[in-house]
Amino acid sequence: MHLNIMKKLLRYLLQGLLYIAPIGITIYILYVIFEFVDGLLKESLDRFIGIHIPGLGLIIIVILLIVIGFLGQTFVARPIKKLFGKLLERIPILKVIFSAFNDLFSAFVGKERKFNKPVLVLVNKSLGLEKLGFLTEEDLSRIGEKDKVAVYLPHSYNWSGELFLVPRELVHPVEVPPAEVMKFNVSAGVADWD
Repeated sequence: MHLNIMKKLLRYLLQGLLYIAPIGITIYILYVIFEFVDGLLKESLDRFIGIHIPGLGLIIIVILLIVIGFLGQTFVARPIKKLFGKLLERIPILKVIFSAFNDLFSAFVGKERKFNKPVLVLVNKSLGLEKLGFLTEEDLSRIGEKDKVAVYLPHSYNWSGELFLVPRELVHPVEVPPAEVMKFNVSAGVADWD
């Protein structure tokens, strides 16, 4: 009888953890990000204003990024972009690093988003094994691959993935929003479809 009650209590405890853990972890991650971003300007703002106002650093950084984004779209940024381009040409390693990160960020939030074509890729024909991924390039003729396409396959529970060059006939479009496919992949298939 007591063992049965203990098992039930343990099951309720684990169920409670299952409900609260994702919420708690999400809140904690948001808090850490908030504290980090807000803390970037904390010392300077505290000296300048004389008191600490939680969130002021975050607000200033967001406003600053909006202003930089706006200025980047105007004629003011053209000479700066040219100067930066010349600097990149003179320091090849800097150019490689910058262009890699620039392309990565552009793939997620830029005008030319690359992870917007979800596909199923047949990985093992005899077993019918498939993976969800994103078609990132359809024309690979410049590397001599006319019958293949580039597909990015994200890893589960990780913000990494692998790029595969796949025969075109093994790739099939999926009519699901890209964000849902990414969420499904990253969660190892346990995320609910919205």
